[in-house]
Amino acid sequence: MRAILAAVFSFALASGLQAQGSEPPVVVELYTSQGCSSCPPADALMAELAPREDVIALALHVDYWDYIGWTDNYGSPAFTRRQKGYASAAGARTIYTPQFVVGGRDHVVGYKPMQLAEMIADDAARDKPVSLSLSRNGNRLKIRAESREPGKMLVQLARYQPHASVAIERGENAGKTIDYFNIVTALEVVSDWNGRAPLDLSVTVRGSEPVVVLIQKDGHGPVLAAARLR
Repeated sequence: MRAILAAVFSFALASGLQAQGSEPPVVVELYTSQGCSSCPPADALMAELAPREDVIALALHVDYWDYIGWTDNYGSPAFTRRQKGYASAAGARTIYTPQFVVGGRDHVVGYKPMQLAEMIADDAARDKPVSLSLSRNGNRLKIRAESREPGKMLVQLARYQPHASVAIERGENAGKTIDYFNIVTALEVVSDWNGRAPLDLSVTVRGSEPVVVLIQKDGHGPVLAAARLR
């Protein structure tokens, strides 16, 4: 059944984004944990999202399931805080795994592939007020952006590991080997920006991991622009 749902999800996603002509890419954040028994189906959906150019899929592993007996080697308290920030902005009192956040505004709790596909298509259809471009020369990343709507925004830099297989020995997923995709290894704010003048920023990046830049409304608001260099 899960394989059928994944196939239907892939078809619905491709159809929805093709119809909308997704530009710029839609940012999909998955909050997950190696210690969460409900997460593997959602983790598997990332295999469908990760290779797409019209979607930037990011898996952020949280640390609040570690107490069960298995420490997620990709888990970070910073990602837990980010998820809590989204919950607070949405007026929610509880956080869950798995949870998808689409475009910084729409939330999908649990394994609901069709709802996720619909939200991705909806976000692709939204007008984005910020244009963003990236270029890289060695260890220097150039970030350029312009906005039609001034306001307080955060410029964030993410790096991710494209794939890893993890053999889990304890906790709720004990005995399973699970494939993870687009695992975020770092996410930091590199600048704030009010949008009144064009942004022209240079930052240092090292290593071969893909680079993602998100421009997001302050206060865990909508993602206004995103770009990636693989």
